Amino acid sequence: MTTERARVTIAEIAREAGVSEATVSKVLNGRTEVAPATRARVQDLLDARGYERRGTRVEERTGLIDLVISEIDTPWSMDVLRGAEQEARRAGAAVVVTSTEGRDDASWLDRVTARRSDGVLLALAPLPAGGARRLTAAGIPFVLVDPVGGFDPAIPTVGVTNWAGALAATEHLIGLGHRRIGAITGPPELVCSQQRVEGYRAALGRAGLPVDEALVRFGDFRPGGGAEQARTLLDLPDPPTAIFAGSDLQATGVYAEAHRRGLRLPDQLSVVGFDDVALCEWVSPALTTVRQPLLEMARIAIRTVLDPPGTDQPLRIELATSLVTRESTAPPR
Repeated sequence: MTTERARVTIAEIAREAGVSEATVSKVLNGRTEVAPATRARVQDLLDARGYERRGTRVEERTGLIDLVISEIDTPWSMDVLRGAEQEARRAGAAVVVTSTEGRDDASWLDRVTARRSDGVLLALAPLPAGGARRLTAAGIPFVLVDPVGGFDPAIPTVGVTNWAGALAATEHLIGLGHRRIGAITGPPELVCSQQRVEGYRAALGRAGLPVDEALVRFGDFRPGGGAEQARTLLDLPDPPTAIFAGSDLQATGVYAEAHRRGLRLPDQLSVVGFDDVALCEWVSPALTTVRQPLLEMARIAIRTVLDPPGTDQPLRIELATSLVTRESTAPPR
């Protein structure tokens, strides 16, 4: 018996599932007009029987790469999109953008598998339950950029050294003489949020300073979240003399709350951000921040889905961060 004859066919899957061959084809192509229970039954059989599409990804390439991103109206997102588009264009491909807007919505999976994308980048967006299985079954490589929550170590990821960046930011403030340092970060379910807080705590520990949990605040990465958490920190009986914000947008929120209170930056409050987006040089005072190479992250992610790593190549790529010192930090009064 030849390998071709031994390959599982759509007809066999359809017969075993009790559906038509057209229904199996719709499931394979991500079509939406299949009942969820039927889709699950067919997909389970495809996985269990090891169904493989004929042809290779090189022969089947569509020239489309999907970027699924949590939100598109932030400088962080714009830099990621710009880097992805630049690299995709060099490879002769185009980028299709889907914003989840913070929703737990897996409908993009149907669209991705229907158009047989050449790859998927998930940027600060969660991989839905069963998503890895569906993309793998469809022969669509994918990579997580700044992964959300726990993730399978067998899934390729591209990120930055969040822990080291937060460590450097906090050590910079300690070196200036600050001892009451607040930390504001993003949602606790994000890996980057946790890593930045851990780096902050490690810097305090290295300096022999206690970690006051009242100075650690989780929120979101937007200006409103930064202002809200800064308000909480600055209302403490013993407020911080410096704040490390988990994003540059959060830092602008800290600026706004400080200005509302009549605090002079950096004389009465030092602020450090994270990302180094373009606005850092245009706010007043210019923001000291941790630079992460967002464009390069996106470029590497595009290259990863177009040329998936082999078994002897690393699946976790971490790019280095660096501290950029500007005018928003100074010794405490």
